[in-house]
Amino acid sequence: MNVIGFDTSNYTTSIAWFDGTEGINCSKLLPVKQGELGLRQSDAVFSHTKSLPELSGRLFSHVDLSGIGAIGVSTRPRAVEGSYMPCFLVGYSHAKLLAEGLQVPLVEVSHQQGHVAACLWSAGRLDLMDKPHLAWHLSGGTTELLLVEPEGKNVRCTKIGGTTDISAGQLIDRTGQLLDLPFPAGKHLDALSQSAQGREVFKVKCPGLEFSLSGVQNKVQQFHEKNGDPAQTAAYALRCVGNAVLTASRNAMKAYPGLEIVFSGGVASNSMLRQITAPLKPVFAQPQYSTDNAMGVAILAHRLGEG
Repeated sequence: MNVIGFDTSNYTTSIAWFDGTEGINCSKLLPVKQGELGLRQSDAVFSHTKSLPELSGRLFSHVDLSGIGAIGVSTRPRAVEGSYMPCFLVGYSHAKLLAEGLQVPLVEVSHQQGHVAACLWSAGRLDLMDKPHLAWHLSGGTTELLLVEPEGKNVRCTKIGGTTDISAGQLIDRTGQLLDLPFPAGKHLDALSQSAQGREVFKVKCPGLEFSLSGVQNKVQQFHEKNGDPAQTAAYALRCVGNAVLTASRNAMKAYPGLEIVFSGGVASNSMLRQITAPLKPVFAQPQYSTDNAMGVAILAHRLGEG
């Protein structure tokens, strides 16, 4: 069975095809003006509406729609009561229209569940979909440490830790704004940090599974005022995030012994974060499937559509 998946998040428009083994994802970042940090929901909805026909045309020129058995779509950020963003309505409307036109089931999942599925598939670890494990969802708006458990052929994600204020992605984007980098700033900070020297870091307090990053923003600003080197500032901000995540991860692995830990979300594509957390032997998505994508949605649609 072949499936199509849609994901219209607050950062990326994406549509994917999956046949149970291999897949194709077509995506496009939402346009953000230089110096701004994200989009209003009304602007995001407009951008998704413009982008989806272009992306679907690109995807459908490479796949045979005659074998489509289900359509998947992310309808909300997280699979919890009250989780809602208008931008997901764009993907839902297109997915529902296509499902009804093809007379196939429409499978609704959350954006977060899609991130976990995309990560595990791209890492060759779909076996973890059927086992309890720990997972980070590190993105522009989310820094959550999750206990992931099988729920039929889907997964249930329970938040057990993470930030108590701003997300890792917000800190990274605000650092990018400080350095006059394009939004989203993650890949630009990553590239800058490669040439940095030194190991200076502000150690975030993390006695349990939660930590605060709002104070780190001030520390990054102070560091940049003192140092003035964009590469050093980029590396400093990323080290602060990486060390906080590492500490919380170690605490979680002690609290939930025997469980593997998975890293999903756009921030998880960062090379310094991967280096810092390497001692944990974590499961990382391929970088292109760390960022927002519809592949995980398509994978879930295939799993759920089969039963």
